[in-house]
Amino acid sequence: MDLGQIAARTPGRPAVVMAGSGRVVTYRELDEESNRLARLFHAAGLRPGDHIALLLENHPLFLAVTWAAQRSGLYYTAVGTRLGADEAAYIVDDCGALAFVTSAALAGVAAPAAERAPRVRLRLMLDGTAPGFASYEESTAAFPPLPLDRELEGADMLYSSGTTGRPKGVKPPLPDVPFGTPGPLYQLVSLLFPPGEDAVYLSPAPLYHAAPLRYSMAFQRFGATVVVQEKFDPEASLAAVERYGVTHSQWVPTMFVRMLKLPEDVRTRYDVSTLRYAIHAAAPCPVPVKRRMLEWWGPILHEYYAGTEGNCFVYASPEDWLAHPGTVGRPLLGQVHVCDDDGRELPPGTDGTLYFGDGPAFAYHGDPAGTAAARDPGGRGWTTLGDIGHVDADGFVYLTDRRAYTIISGGVNVYPQEAENVLVVHPKVADAAVFGIPDAEMGEAVHAVVQPADPSAAGPELAAELIAHCRDRLAHYKCPRSVDFRTELPRHPTGKLLKRLLRDEYRPS
Repeated sequence: MDLGQIAARTPGRPAVVMAGSGRVVTYRELDEESNRLARLFHAAGLRPGDHIALLLENHPLFLAVTWAAQRSGLYYTAVGTRLGADEAAYIVDDCGALAFVTSAALAGVAAPAAERAPRVRLRLMLDGTAPGFASYEESTAAFPPLPLDRELEGADMLYSSGTTGRPKGVKPPLPDVPFGTPGPLYQLVSLLFPPGEDAVYLSPAPLYHAAPLRYSMAFQRFGATVVVQEKFDPEASLAAVERYGVTHSQWVPTMFVRMLKLPEDVRTRYDVSTLRYAIHAAAPCPVPVKRRMLEWWGPILHEYYAGTEGNCFVYASPEDWLAHPGTVGRPLLGQVHVCDDDGRELPPGTDGTLYFGDGPAFAYHGDPAGTAAARDPGGRGWTTLGDIGHVDADGFVYLTDRRAYTIISGGVNVYPQEAENVLVVHPKVADAAVFGIPDAEMGEAVHAVVQPADPSAAGPELAAELIAHCRDRLAHYKCPRSVDFRTELPRHPTGKLLKRLLRDEYRPS
């Protein structure tokens, strides 16, 4: 069903609710707003296959902008709001955007970024203006809220989060079908997480990331209400579930950790019984964390492993996970192959690089070297997201770590995710990162940087306690030999740890 049909059927139903401010955008407003902007894009000369970029916080009209591009047959790239001007300019220019939409709240980054993207011909700013930008509100008001004469499905072109290097854009082929034609994600949601007529989907993460954006739009194709948190806060998330009767939600493991570390009287204060599906992805979830979430919320946790690249979809139902603790599931899209560095397939239970065959191919925009690095060395056309893992005898996939984060200490591979999973459940730890640092004897030594739950506890005594905690649970060679403390670790707002930034501090310049 397309947006116009939903708006005609339920014009007053909330399409977007901002959890913090309470601002509501109805389906009628979403449809009309996206129609006006689509007509403005068309008047500016944009045609199917052209490109727009948006740099927006979790704004009430974020999804109106993406729907305007989606119904116009355009590509749209959402730019991360934590990027600096140079990083944002690189993405806006690299994607080939002809139009750029931002807000006054981000003018400090958006204005210099736009100046460095010479192909942009239409610059719009919400909630105010800055030099070089036209008012979004005044510009769109000049157009009627009616659909274009010819509406085609567009597509997102999103960039990797850049946790291991420079962001890479993934540009899929346009489907060349009328607007309103269901896509693969719509079918997948219908099959695995079917929304009823009362569906309310909570998105606690930034909308510029692939999963929050794609799933929010997919649920709106069903006519669901999407509740958007301006910024993740563990208690506010629980309050939003209760207040809005949330039925579906999507999380990352660090959000679970932060909710579990709330005082018990806070966690039990909110009624989360309306939740039917709690979906999680983006990073491996420590087994003790998921067990506690299942005990708290019941068997409603559904996990998947996938990427912006779209080459695979691995899924674990609650029942799958309880029978195979630690798994991210079995492939529903793509056939998994576990390979060594030479491309030889490895037997079940052996860690190696995870490749996927028989799924959609992908290429990184303007980056043939990055595209080649994501192909298997055997030339079989398999592709990887860069993760290490293994498969058990029943075909269930387990993630071990990112290939780029593997520590080679004394000639032995160490996967830091194991130690991170042990550290993060320690009651005195709020967050943890483990990585290799240069060592004259071993090549690399295992090192941890920890955000303590109580900053005043940081010091040698806590460091020794955490090292002992790891050694009680892991082989000693996998455990940190040293620990530093920080008041906060650099995490992407989607929950991904920006370990590269920490690791680089310890390496010679």
